[in-house]
Amino acid sequence: MRERPSTPHPYIPVGRGTARRSALLGVAALATAGALSACSRTTPAPPPRATVPSPATGRTAAQAERALLLQVLAHPDDDLYFMNPDTRHALDAGTPVVCVYVTAGEADGRNKTPADRAPAPDKAAYSSARHQGLRQAYATQLGLPAFTRWTTSAVQLPGGFRVEVDSLQHRGHSVELVHLNLAMHTPAGQMGVPALWREPGLLLRTLVPVGSPLRAVQTYGRESLVDVLVALFERYRPTLVHTLDPDPDIQQSDRLTRIRDSEQPGYSDHADHTAVACFSWAALIRWAQRAKGGPPAFAATAFRGYYNNHWPKNLPPRVLEEKAAQLVPYGAAPDWNCGNPSGCGDYNVGGDRPLTNRKGWVRATHYRYPGPRLALAPNADGRLTAYGVLGLRAVRYTEKDGEFGAPADLGGGPLAPVLTAVALPDGGHLVIGLRLASVQDGADVREIVALERQAWKGLGNPESDPDRGRRIGVPVAAAAPDGRVHLFVRNAGQGISTRVRDGAGDWSPWRELGGGPVQDGLTAVVGDDGEVHVYAAGRDTVHHWTPRGPAPLSGLPTPADAVAASGDRLYYRPPASAELLSTGGPRVDFPGYGPVAAAGAYLLGRDTEGNVRLHHAGRTIRPSAAPATLDGPALALTSRGPAAAGLSPDARPWLWRPTQARA
Repeated sequence: MRERPSTPHPYIPVGRGTARRSALLGVAALATAGALSACSRTTPAPPPRATVPSPATGRTAAQAERALLLQVLAHPDDDLYFMNPDTRHALDAGTPVVCVYVTAGEADGRNKTPADRAPAPDKAAYSSARHQGLRQAYATQLGLPAFTRWTTSAVQLPGGFRVEVDSLQHRGHSVELVHLNLAMHTPAGQMGVPALWREPGLLLRTLVPVGSPLRAVQTYGRESLVDVLVALFERYRPTLVHTLDPDPDIQQSDRLTRIRDSEQPGYSDHADHTAVACFSWAALIRWAQRAKGGPPAFAATAFRGYYNNHWPKNLPPRVLEEKAAQLVPYGAAPDWNCGNPSGCGDYNVGGDRPLTNRKGWVRATHYRYPGPRLALAPNADGRLTAYGVLGLRAVRYTEKDGEFGAPADLGGGPLAPVLTAVALPDGGHLVIGLRLASVQDGADVREIVALERQAWKGLGNPESDPDRGRRIGVPVAAAAPDGRVHLFVRNAGQGISTRVRDGAGDWSPWRELGGGPVQDGLTAVVGDDGEVHVYAAGRDTVHHWTPRGPAPLSGLPTPADAVAASGDRLYYRPPASAELLSTGGPRVDFPGYGPVAAAGAYLLGRDTEGNVRLHHAGRTIRPSAAPATLDGPALALTSRGPAAAGLSPDARPWLWRPTQARA
């Protein structure tokens, strides 16, 4: 992936505008409705007041009729670098895939090759070549020759904007590539989409690639881009939406490294990625709020970007090889005969460049909001209650006859995709999530919220500065034997912060526990000693806390992803490996990729093809009909035995009770 480096000239990092009271979406109506002000930034301020989450209705939430994945990207190839292998797994499961590319990807117009590092610039041709590379990449993923001809058309959306749509189908599988073609830079040299977000009056023109069915230049404003994305959501009605990271980590690096890696000043991602993610989440919120018949039934996933180069690589060789291979037809080579006079791909990333590039973006796939898609709460009778996020609102699923029933709407939105739930002594459940909220003065707020006895309560944010508050992670919680609930959140400093709920239901203030730096994806459990323990993946080893503070462990290898814990035993995969490491017991033969979940003597994870597997007593157990699953299947141990659950690409829950694995 090659974009113009972020430079310090006219660019202010996404979210640094200080004089915009309406920085959310430029309209007060959306601000008062609680929409995401994802890319605004104000000067440091006192801790913002907690907002009131949307109320629970208890009504049955909507469910989709069929699955569809829609991805919103900044540049051609963002999906190939940052969202695979998830995209491929959805496509292999028969899920139609729609990719929306916001910019034309023209950069400086130079389609560089190893032999020619200074070709003549031609932005319209370079954009066309990258579009051709995408068609080649997705044709091969559909099992077709790279140069298969696509159906290309210009589609007019409500509001009068026209977009390019490239379509291809094969044996029941389909892909559509939608190009908005916004210019990557303004005439003044600023980065276009970030400037469009932060400057309410700015207008940004499109670029017409060579050979595009679009003929005229169009002009977008901030509101019109959100509206166009909403129109695309309405057109395709996705059940699963992939976006880039709206709130990248704070990452200090020297100026030379930052420029070479195209990172925005102070943050671990490209500014276009952040701005397009902000537009995407703003559009999702607007769609969810305005859709007729209630919030549409979709799940969302945000993917880290240049973050991948700052943390251990988490893809084992087989998965990495397949992911990198899908970039080969995108990058192509100057001697390919694809039929496009403007070029056959982005030559700068062709051949073995994805694997030899020092930046290493292709070697990892990280989620902005990691964790199980369903928070499972076993009931006394052995049945499960599950909590998840559907249409950005919390929902509850109740097990009946071995299946989950229709989701009941619990409100709370707009919520990040992952919740945590703990059982209370009175038999109720405390559900906690990360809310993407805003306040009246335009400050950008992420807050932790809790649902108890059908009432939502704001728990605030461990960070007092709104910009730092955007960098917090998803909450995890554990109920101690004394009845207290310990809540933990990764903070902006990449350590952890905590609040504690006592037996009377009162919460302590936020307290920083220190430690780190660690990735998000915390694990909180009650150990064999009856004390609460927290584990997280650092760059060097497993990091460990108790409620008193850091409790370092010695001699543990570096983890690539989240750490699972059962009692005092830990399970995780090392970098770039399918192996599963374990502590305090015999070796576990459970190859795969990504984090595992642990409950008692059972482990749940995915093999290298993304299929769900259960491990117990030295055996790996496969479902008779493997469920297609999103990131993060969940595991619980009930009186009826182990139970695994998750969401499928159609945003419906699945439940698997492997009877042959009873304790």
